[in-house]
Amino acid sequence: MKTTLETTADPSPQELAFLGEQLTAFNDGDVGASGRKPLAVFVRDERGKVVAGISGYTAWGWLFVQWLWVDEPLRGQHMAGTMLEAAEREAVARGCHGAWIDTFSPKAVKAYERQGYQPFGALPDFPIGRSRIFLQKRLLAL
Repeated sequence: MKTTLETTADPSPQELAFLGEQLTAFNDGDVGASGRKPLAVFVRDERGKVVAGISGYTAWGWLFVQWLWVDEPLRGQHMAGTMLEAAEREAVARGCHGAWIDTFSPKAVKAYERQGYQPFGALPDFPIGRSRIFLQKRLLAL
């Protein structure tokens, strides 16, 4: 089979979906089905506008928090902790035993540690001058 190598900054959604499907099929055959399921938590204002939220998923018994954002006026009011608690409750209901999150914000690291997350790894200079910190937490059935 003759092959070519292509590097692109503009992959098609179909090609990315194909890669995801192929990797999922490989992983399912290697370690079993992930049971991957999206999970989101939103905080809305009186007009229904999202003013804070979490987006992630559960898979293989873990909650992964991919995005966590709080609008500036709500910061410092334990909103991140409240959302994490809600996401963790749902993850436990789905049978998860652990959660993980990463950040390069020193303030966020402190907030996650207050919620019981412990660092387990770091990438220095990601971005330059900071470290990307990976944190995990053992989830207990409620």
